[in-house]
Amino acid sequence: MPSFLPVLAALAAYLLGSLSFAVIVSRTVGLSDPRSYGSGNPGATNVLRSGHKGAAIATLLLDALKGALPVLLVEHFGAPYGLEEGTAALVGLAAFVGHLWPVFFDFKGGKGVATAAGALLALNPWLGLATLLTFVIIVAFFRYVSLASIVAAAFAPFYQLLIWGAGPAALAIAVMSLLLVWRHGANIRKLLAGTESRLGQKTSPSKGHS
Repeated sequence: MPSFLPVLAALAAYLLGSLSFAVIVSRTVGLSDPRSYGSGNPGATNVLRSGHKGAAIATLLLDALKGALPVLLVEHFGAPYGLEEGTAALVGLAAFVGHLWPVFFDFKGGKGVATAAGALLALNPWLGLATLLTFVIIVAFFRYVSLASIVAAAFAPFYQLLIWGAGPAALAIAVMSLLLVWRHGANIRKLLAGTESRLGQKTSPSKGHS
């Protein structure tokens, strides 16, 4: 296998991850740039604060797809080129990093929850489902997407290690989880202060709110 192929695959995944669908979808349907209101985060949760559920759902699905697609392509078509488990884990991580620091949007991206979920579902469907179930349970009880994201991210690498063991996927998942929790630093402070917005809560179109 040429040594540059995994690097090229990771680069392609990063570029795909750099497509900020929160911004793209919002522009397409005539909404304000999601970086200009609410939390300023270009993600599905902030798009939902605009009141346009369709745009939020489209953002969620497209962000998840860009995390899953590179992994699925490697898993289904990479073997003849020597691209196997390690490369699949690498491209999932690269797509996630692209969402966090998108080259097409001045390296100012979102928190990566949906993209990480898509990558997890592609790398290990059962792990992805277990992580999503954890997310749904926390949202249902507390109505805080940020809290659910943090808890699910914290549990994901432990699920992987305890049930499926170590390996390239476990390492990629651990890095994604650490980055995801780190990106939620401001949300953690707001949760502790009791000022974090709940799911579906609208905000005025001015940056700086939860």
